[in-house]
Amino acid sequence: MSQNQAEAQRGHHDAHHDGHDAHGAAHGSMRGYVTGFLLSVVLTAIPFWLVMNDVLSNSTLTAIVIMLFAAVQIVVHMVYFLHMNGRSEGGWTMLALIFTILIVAIALAGSLWVMYHLNTNMMPDMHRM
Repeated sequence: MSQNQAEAQRGHHDAHHDGHDAHGAAHGSMRGYVTGFLLSVVLTAIPFWLVMNDVLSNSTLTAIVIMLFAAVQIVVHMVYFLHMNGRSEGGWTMLALIFTILIVAIALAGSLWVMYHLNTNMMPDMHRM
């Protein structure tokens, strides 16, 4: 095999390899999926146990703890099952996720702010009754 043919073959192999990893996305392994599954089960079982056994007497605190577990579980699903990281798609998926979270937070905060002020400003006589 001549040197040019060897370089052409190596270039073909590199181009073939680059086509699969061009976006930098991680491929899942059985160990990663099992780890994600076990974390998901634990992150579901703990809040279930908290509610069913009435571990925390304050319902507001229980709701906050459940929401924290839910947020951690979202991250587990994104990392272990959706394979999202800073390298996939050149970082654009993470940027899109951050932008989406920001927009949702603004929409929720704005909605709660509007509802609170509508309640206090539109019906002032209702609080006296």
